[in-house]
Amino acid sequence: MRSWPGRQPTAPVRDWTSLDGEADADHRPAGPEDAIHRLVLWNVDLTLVDVARVTRAAYAEAFPAVTGRPLIKLPQTAGRSESEIFFDALALNAVGIDGGDAERLLEPFSAELAAALQARQDDLARQGQALPGAAEAMAAVAKLDGPVDKTVQTVLTGSSKPNTMLKLTSFGLDGFVDFDIGGYGSEAYPKGTLIRVARERASARHQVSFGEDVTVYVADSPRDVDAARIGGARSLAVASGRASAAELRDAGADAVLPDLTDTAHLTELIARLTEPAACPGDPEIT
Repeated sequence: MRSWPGRQPTAPVRDWTSLDGEADADHRPAGPEDAIHRLVLWNVDLTLVDVARVTRAAYAEAFPAVTGRPLIKLPQTAGRSESEIFFDALALNAVGIDGGDAERLLEPFSAELAAALQARQDDLARQGQALPGAAEAMAAVAKLDGPVDKTVQTVLTGSSKPNTMLKLTSFGLDGFVDFDIGGYGSEAYPKGTLIRVARERASARHQVSFGEDVTVYVADSPRDVDAARIGGARSLAVASGRASAAELRDAGADAVLPDLTDTAHLTELIARLTEPAACPGDPEIT
């Protein structure tokens, strides 16, 4: 069995056999020591939903409201937080604001963006879409729970919490996740750090440890793959965004899917990536 740096040693395998020496798996007692507690973190935009058109319109309204300048160019958004996009937009649109003033504008910009997106709530459903298989995938992951197993789902996204809730609610995806333990782009952390924050929040709420070997980040960009590596999570990449499956593999994803439509394969990968003997990079996993 291979080992990874920082991974806790796997407990010895016990021999559950009957008196006649045959395997007796049906009579293996299930107890707390047998439980698997896993944490599944979902990226939102271009992993679960595509609301890019409406989001761009909200940015175009919020940006001049706080800067006094029109938004001519919108930076690349894949794998980036709202704060990163705002600061890049200031530079791209030649807004002459120094660093300190830019920091002070972030909070009012976030409020303006949330208000602009809220005003377009009906447009989210009309002009956007839940990506194929998203609802079924989240429902299937919820069914990974067993008599002693526990699977917790939340979000790890570049959007603020209000915007994330609005996007998922618009497509009926909000019932699958615990928003209170998620990580959001309005927080003062890069995504890699946000993964650690979300793990700590989940551990505190559920009173179990969600280590890196039982945490999976489902997302669509190479930047998200990097964040998983930095934040201590398995990376399950989905080629539903701007990056191809090959690009996601090259970025180092532990497993790659073309989309979320094959829920059986999705849940199998999540289970295998978080089982005690799983090793990222194994051919059978990737």
